[in-house]
Amino acid sequence: MEARSDNTVRIGSLELHFLVNETQSSGSVVVFEFVVPTNARVPAPHYHREVDEVVYVLDGTVTTTLDGQKHELRRGESLFLPRGCVHTHENLHDDTARALIMMTPGSIGRRYFEEVAQEVNVPGKPDLAKIKDIMLRHGLVSA
Repeated sequence: MEARSDNTVRIGSLELHFLVNETQSSGSVVVFEFVVPTNARVPAPHYHREVDEVVYVLDGTVTTTLDGQKHELRRGESLFLPRGCVHTHENLHDDTARALIMMTPGSIGRRYFEEVAQEVNVPGKPDLAKIKDIMLRHGLVSA
């Protein structure tokens, strides 16, 4: 699954290749390929106030922790993450993992990830208070 570079958002070593963003779907869905290198720094546990998420693994293994339970998802496996459930994704294995992420409604979209990237992709440590503010404005809550 290749996406043009203008459809890609990089947050640290993570890559998000947007296939459908919030403007293309009129806010009904967001779909992106999530590329997670081994031991990449990933978002802290959080939940979405109004968005359901589906993870479908394309390659490698994604460890998704959902409400405290770890799920080792391999190629072809999926997991539904209902709104309000605390979750995080990791790659604890040797190969880069790739997953298709679908979120509905599409209120957590490319715009959100671009704002986070601006705060994370800086020299030194990112401003966690600013990131938390961005999260809250887009309906994500740190757990």
